[in-house]
Amino acid sequence: MTAFATAYAARPATWLVDERGERVRLPLGRWHGPAEPSLRTLLDRCAGPALDVGCGPGRAAAELASRGLVALGIDTCPAAVRLARRRGAAALRRSVFAPLPGEGRWAHALLLDGNIGIGGDPVALLRRCAQVLRPGGTVLVEVDAPGAGLWRGSARLLPGPAFAWARVGVEAVGPVAARAGLTLRAVSEHDGRWFAELARP
Repeated sequence: MTAFATAYAARPATWLVDERGERVRLPLGRWHGPAEPSLRTLLDRCAGPALDVGCGPGRAAAELASRGLVALGIDTCPAAVRLARRRGAAALRRSVFAPLPGEGRWAHALLLDGNIGIGGDPVALLRRCAQVLRPGGTVLVEVDAPGAGLWRGSARLLPGPAFAWARVGVEAVGPVAARAGLTLRAVSEHDGRWFAELARP
């Protein structure tokens, strides 16, 4: 997740602004900190090897590793990969759309912190995540709150160039998942954040 990852060592207040003018403040402190309660609750759903897509500083991969699970973070930003490794997470500089270790054998794929927006095409992204999963595996996705719907377009970090991005609200994740060949298994809310569990047949 190159665009977000460039913010990891940047100014404390970094904003993502989409082409509609909507602004989202990036929670850099949360990304650099230990796994927060809402994330730990979500990760309780992991019972096997997990691929953290757009891992950033690696807090999810590190938390899973501390539980004795195999976890690998991938990110396209070298700084993010270095930060993830520094905190003890296994991490590779790799795009989710490139060949990946263990394809077809992962039990879980994680799309947290807005990473459902990677590439600007949530259906293509989820379809790719399904490819790396073993049968019955799940994608754990953080989505926007009810009412956000589905949006695709361009966004930018301030300052920075534009890149393709997307946002998916909780009411849109089921139809998007279905188009990717996944089934919506569960939706949950923790501390004001929304998550969906999508299953591969």
